[in-house]
Amino acid sequence: MSSSTAGQVIRCKAAVSWEAGKPVVIEEVDVAPPQKMEVRLKILFTSLCHTDVYFWEAKGQTPLFPRIFGHEAGGIVESVGEGVTDLQPCDHVLPMFTGECKECRHCKSTESNMCDLLRINTDRGVMIDDGKTRFSKNGQPIYHFLGTSTFSEYTVVHVGCVAKINPAAPLEKVCVLSCGISTGLGATLNVARPTKGSIVAIFGLGAVGLAAAEGARISGASRIIGIDLNPNRFENAKKFGVTEFVNPKDHDKPVQQVLAEMTDGGVDRSVECTGNVDAMISAFECVHDGWGVAVLVGVPNKDDAFKTHPVNLLNERTLKGTFFGNYKPRSDIPSVVEKYTNKELELDKFITHQVGFSEINKAFDLMLKGEGLRCIINMEA
Repeated sequence: MSSSTAGQVIRCKAAVSWEAGKPVVIEEVDVAPPQKMEVRLKILFTSLCHTDVYFWEAKGQTPLFPRIFGHEAGGIVESVGEGVTDLQPCDHVLPMFTGECKECRHCKSTESNMCDLLRINTDRGVMIDDGKTRFSKNGQPIYHFLGTSTFSEYTVVHVGCVAKINPAAPLEKVCVLSCGISTGLGATLNVARPTKGSIVAIFGLGAVGLAAAEGARISGASRIIGIDLNPNRFENAKKFGVTEFVNPKDHDKPVQQVLAEMTDGGVDRSVECTGNVDAMISAFECVHDGWGVAVLVGVPNKDDAFKTHPVNLLNERTLKGTFFGNYKPRSDIPSVVEKYTNKELELDKFITHQVGFSEINKAFDLMLKGEGLRCIINMEA
């Protein structure tokens, strides 16, 4: 890639969301050069995640438009701003919706990945350095989303939100590791940590839940029980190692009781990937006393409250939460990409659809209909 564009404004195509819930429009936009501690990326492949749709619909938060959505992607560094030393043009990278400054207490802790400076911020539509956007059309600013805005041929991202990966890894596959798949996988591998032969329950069999099941498969779980209200998801889940299924609607008793009866007192580990507070309570109460661990991944509604009897904790059950699978974006994600290149982790089965950038609204339609898991958008098609 020639560096002739470095320091220049780049005019390129982007999918702009002008108002909530309306189809995005492919527009010519101007992308400013990266400022201090920023990099400008050429996005080659991006994927649609449920979080993009949630904020595009603007049902539960402060709407901010016009905006460029997108946060699961793979690309190449086009140019770097002042102060950037660990990335250079042509590096292969995954932009990340949450960051790692490497300097705050969270980043220095071995236990946390919740960076003080670059933690996910869904409300911010501008860059941290100067509070301005790097996107505009005819001089009108267009807001960023999650610091990534990957539904654009070029985007500007803070260096702390960019993971440099092995250039041999195919970007059209590993781009899905920049959000949902890593979240589910890490919830199991890093937080639940099932031992070989254990019984694991997965609540919710969407992309994140299936990634959690994939983590249980990699860990050598003997039984992986999938819990979902949609029986159409059961057949596909077998590809991810799920061995048994429970639909709570088929039973007239709480699902935690059903699971306890199936497993001689409870599962060893559970991972909750729905965001439904009742499922969270069930996921906690279905683990075995003495050693059971439940991990919450799903994002609840703001008014939800988690209620359980304290004796469930006193009986030596553990409840944990996780954010982005406890992965530090820059330090850990490159090794998750290696798991794919070493064939330990399967990604192809998560990718159910592919469209060209000009057909991006098709990806939204598929997500709204609940069809498929991940739709890859080829920026050059």
